[in-house]
Amino acid sequence: MTKQSNEAIVGALSTLMADSYTLYLKTHNYHWNVTGPMFTSLHTLFETQYTELALAVDEIAERIRALGAFAPGSYSAFAKLTAVKEETGRPVAKEMILNLVSDQDTVTASARAVIEAAEAARDQGSADLATRRLAVHEKNAWMLRSHLE
Repeated sequence: MTKQSNEAIVGALSTLMADSYTLYLKTHNYHWNVTGPMFTSLHTLFETQYTELALAVDEIAERIRALGAFAPGSYSAFAKLTAVKEETGRPVAKEMILNLVSDQDTVTASARAVIEAAEAARDQGSADLATRRLAVHEKNAWMLRSHLE
């Protein structure tokens, strides 16, 4: 792997990590603050999703370290890298779901960018990690969308 391809993969992984961490925080926020008739199902679903994201962030950071780089680790670093918008208000349950579906799609796009960079460099480890993340976020989006039907 060339230095340039390694930097591209690390950059894509860093974005995936920032998007994942911001989604973790937002999902945890919604878990704490959801109300209404879907409270129990959403409270549980949000907890499942943020717990999985907490583990994912660690795995992504460790992959960045395995590639010889340092992982971002501050709110300011994540804010510069993420495309996921933080939640500053308290939306109603349906808006929470719609926001999280959009955010799952954002993280899916970040995972695809890692796959593209990793495949170009023949980095199967990073491609595999991103492929697994892609599958998780596609499933999460489906589970969230199912609450809107």
